[in-house]
Amino acid sequence: MQIDVSPQILRPTDFAVEAAHFILVHARAAIAERGLFRLALSGGNTPRAVHAQLARLGADLPWNHVQITFGDERCVPPDHADSNFRMARESLLDAIDIPAGNVFRIRGEIDPAAAAQEYEQKLAAVAARFGEPRYIHDLLLLGLGEDGHTASLFPGSPALDETVRNVIPATGPKPPPQRITMTFPLLNAARHVCFLVSGGGKDALIAEIVAGGSSHPAARVHAAAVTWITG
Repeated sequence: MQIDVSPQILRPTDFAVEAAHFILVHARAAIAERGLFRLALSGGNTPRAVHAQLARLGADLPWNHVQITFGDERCVPPDHADSNFRMARESLLDAIDIPAGNVFRIRGEIDPAAAAQEYEQKLAAVAARFGEPRYIHDLLLLGLGEDGHTASLFPGSPALDETVRNVIPATGPKPPPQRITMTFPLLNAARHVCFLVSGGGKDALIAEIVAGGSSHPAARVHAAAVTWITG
């Protein structure tokens, strides 16, 4: 598989396997070019099968050269059923040989403002070492809600208008409502964004967003390259 930086929609026969292959192509390219692959994971249940395939197909990947962040997190402890970190740990992190220090967890169990500030500072420290104005992900994975939200950037939320901060507290319409989320300035700084959308039923929404002019939050993602993998 070759990396194509033009906007595209991929509809593979095997969603999880092809999504994992896509991630691994980017991982190996980033490690070869820069010695480090910076990957942001998305939450929800869609990535679970992708993670399992990523662990299986990426057994030979030098995971010590991978740095993992989270696009958003629910304000719950890391062992809570609603925790994005718990989902990632169960489906991916426990199955790969990655140093604990390479996984940047959002501490959803502490005060939301403090957790957002802590995460922002952690990412800023890495960015400073690379001489970047803000942290640059090599590949940033996102999901898509039926209301057009992505990460924890929901329709009508004040978080949509953030232009300075990279990580902020946010409120969602369904429990648990309190979240921590990356903002559009950070999402759009990524070298490549990949939306993972499974289960069908969102083709019309995706087409509207990709066509341009949509008011949905996901339509505000304008990274250098954006790919949609649906299945």
